[in-house]
Amino acid sequence: MTNTRQKEKLSVTKRQPERAVANGHRVVEQWTSLHGVHVSEDVYWARYYEDPDVSYEWNNGILEEKPLPDYRRITMYGWFLLLLRSYLDVNPIAKMLFLEMGFRLALSNKTTIRKPDLFVIRNDNPAPLHDRDRSYRGVCDLCVESLSDSTREEIERDTLVKKQEYADIGVKEYYILNPDDQIAFYRRNSLGAYEPIQPDSEGVLHSDVLPGFQFRVADLYSVPTLETLAGDPVYRHFVLLQYQAVKQQAATAQERAELAEERAELAENQTEAAKERAEVAEERAERAEERVADEKARADRYAAILRDLGIPGK
Repeated sequence: MTNTRQKEKLSVTKRQPERAVANGHRVVEQWTSLHGVHVSEDVYWARYYEDPDVSYEWNNGILEEKPLPDYRRITMYGWFLLLLRSYLDVNPIAKMLFLEMGFRLALSNKTTIRKPDLFVIRNDNPAPLHDRDRSYRGVCDLCVESLSDSTREEIERDTLVKKQEYADIGVKEYYILNPDDQIAFYRRNSLGAYEPIQPDSEGVLHSDVLPGFQFRVADLYSVPTLETLAGDPVYRHFVLLQYQAVKQQAATAQERAELAEERAELAENQTEAAKERAEVAEERAERAEERVADEKARADRYAAILRDLGIPGK
């Protein structure tokens, strides 16, 4: 009876700070986690769904704290988020959700409320998301979790528990991101179970939920810049299209300038060649005139010799 009352008290009271003395005098407030505490679903929605200090999920009556990621996980997650946003900017066929929004999973054996690190709802999903909704009341089309690795329990929560929940509720694709190589991508088959999505021969993974959305798995680790991706055949059909257009215009203008320069140089060369040919022709004409003059002088000398010999000229 005592345990029940304690649980009920915790279920209606927000966690309180523990006061500790530090450095002999200073009082420091240390907040304790309510991970593992039993609360009703109504209390969860009212008090813990939007907790400003800790992100809690709700697993069939139990609060589950979402741990904070480290820098590597934030980097990988952030790169994937930018890539997905780039795709949706060009192909606005879905909404992308994050920032602690959750959805309710009414499963056959239990009910949970999960807050995927990132999830996608297609525009043709039978349960649309409205602009002022603070939670989603349908089934997501794609869920992405950045793997928590602080404890074994947290790892299994993403890789086993949530994986099974998402498959059972009907989430079509589930991605698990992790810089420590425990990375996985799943697609729901006709039997309602997840099967691994295999990258193609080039190491590129293709989504069915988002046609045309693809990424090289190795790039999740190397996180190349969007400018680099814009020139990559894997991504250039949806990454920084305006940047690509401006870059192409600049390249075209440069090519035209170089072509104009080549033509001007060619025209100049042709002018020089014509000038050289004219000079050669002029030299030839001058030499021809000189030969004519020489021949005339020679003829005049012969005529003079003939006259001196008394031989009349013809």
